[in-house]
Amino acid sequence: MVKDIIQAIKEYETIIIHRHVRPDPDALGSQGGLMEIIKASFPSKKVYAVGEETPDLTFLLRMDKIEDSIYNGALVIVCDTANSPRIDDDRYTLGAKLIKIDHHPVVDKYGDIRWENTEASSVSEMIFELYLEGKEDGLQMNEKAARLLYAGIVGDTGRFLFPSSTKKTFQYAAELVTYSFDRTQLYQQLYSEKDNIARLKGYILQQFSLFPSGVCIIKLTKEILNKYGVSAQETGQLVHVISEIEGIKAWAFFIEEEDQIRVRIRSKGPIINGIAEKYNGGGHPLASGATIYDWNEVEKVQADLEEVCRNNG
Repeated sequence: MVKDIIQAIKEYETIIIHRHVRPDPDALGSQGGLMEIIKASFPSKKVYAVGEETPDLTFLLRMDKIEDSIYNGALVIVCDTANSPRIDDDRYTLGAKLIKIDHHPVVDKYGDIRWENTEASSVSEMIFELYLEGKEDGLQMNEKAARLLYAGIVGDTGRFLFPSSTKKTFQYAAELVTYSFDRTQLYQQLYSEKDNIARLKGYILQQFSLFPSGVCIIKLTKEILNKYGVSAQETGQLVHVISEIEGIKAWAFFIEEEDQIRVRIRSKGPIINGIAEKYNGGGHPLASGATIYDWNEVEKVQADLEEVCRNNG
């Protein structure tokens, strides 16, 4: 599959790269890292990264705005997206060939070529592996690509703290840091925190509910977000604030948006991606996202979480 992807990249003159909605560092790192590798390797090709921009992550990658006509005869590659409804920009179907590169459990078998590796820490790790496999075919790495891929790996491994970090992950990261991008600045950009975020963290630490089952529930209504001046998108920085609390097994943040309630679910052992799929979402066994449309559904999600925690001992 990797060789097939490299061959497709060599064959097509226009390549458009997508990723999932509400991107995180790995989505942008893999999308942008792949784009920069292709640009460095084949300067004559037209390569684009598309999707809605996330203001807090524009320091990583800015999106291209392209017309529908650009998709005619193009190769489309989707990074870090398990199921097609979560692909940002539904024009991904307009190209001549579609490739899926993902490390989530397989949910949706879309694409003419699929490279799905659930053992990889991140899709950024997979893109670096693609580069290694394609060096003999002309693939080249540069500082821009290395910075993006390193950011993606760091983001999806929780700075190498999560169990997904393997020997290969550290080896690839070690090779990426041989390129002269500013790691200190990158860490500061990834993890700097505004004072309103810190104050909301304090509120969460005072208000969380930890149940005997080991489940923890956090509700962030629009009123609370407005009080602290925090957007729903920015709450991604808060999801691990309670992760070290003694006795916690799994936790869920319920974040009220304009027309839905976003659910961020995390676990320290119990498998929770099945619950996310039940509620219009999906993801990894220990880190998933979902969507509900009524606060009354919180109790249902909590009950499902408590059941998997009890079954996990």
